[in-house]
Amino acid sequence: MPALQAMKREGRKIAAVVCWDPATAEVADTAGVEIVSVGDSVVVSFEELLVFCAAVRRGVKRALLSCDLPDARVEAAKRLVEAGADMVKVEGVDNVKAIAAAGIPVFAQIAAAEEAVQMEAAGAALIDFRHSGPDAGAEAVAAVSIPVLGGLGGGPWLDGRVRAVHRLLDDAVAAYVDDVSAGRPVKGD
Repeated sequence: MPALQAMKREGRKIAAVVCWDPATAEVADTAGVEIVSVGDSVVVSFEELLVFCAAVRRGVKRALLSCDLPDARVEAAKRLVEAGADMVKVEGVDNVKAIAAAGIPVFAQIAAAEEAVQMEAAGAALIDFRHSGPDAGAEAVAAVSIPVLGGLGGGPWLDGRVRAVHRLLDDAVAAYVDDVSAGRPVKGD
């Protein structure tokens, strides 16, 4: 967390990738992302989320591991940490307060710029501001001392980006097809 705080202060951008398996997590970790995140969109139960968290932990050696916490109880957060999470992602000021008070770093998810200050005061270590846009995103970044990242609708106005690995693979596979089609050398040839 201190390294991420320093990156914000120094204006260096933070890269986060969402993935659900150890091999992909290892690729992301080796590539230099600062955060690997296990999103809850892939699973149907909390017990399955624990399995994904533990699996991804095996692929992450250097980056911080964040796991989404749809069941925002402190006991559930503790179980994710036991499974390998360095921090948990939740919504809601009360949830952030309770989990942060238990000593677990929180990646708080917000929907509006004014929530950033509330989440920082509640003890959040990071903020995920999706669909921020340049105005609201820049406002949130300026309002808090903790990093503000964003996924969909985020951009260079934030302290960093969160992107699902399959979206990154879309770009990489398209570039590969372009190189092969054009007869250019492909990395690794």
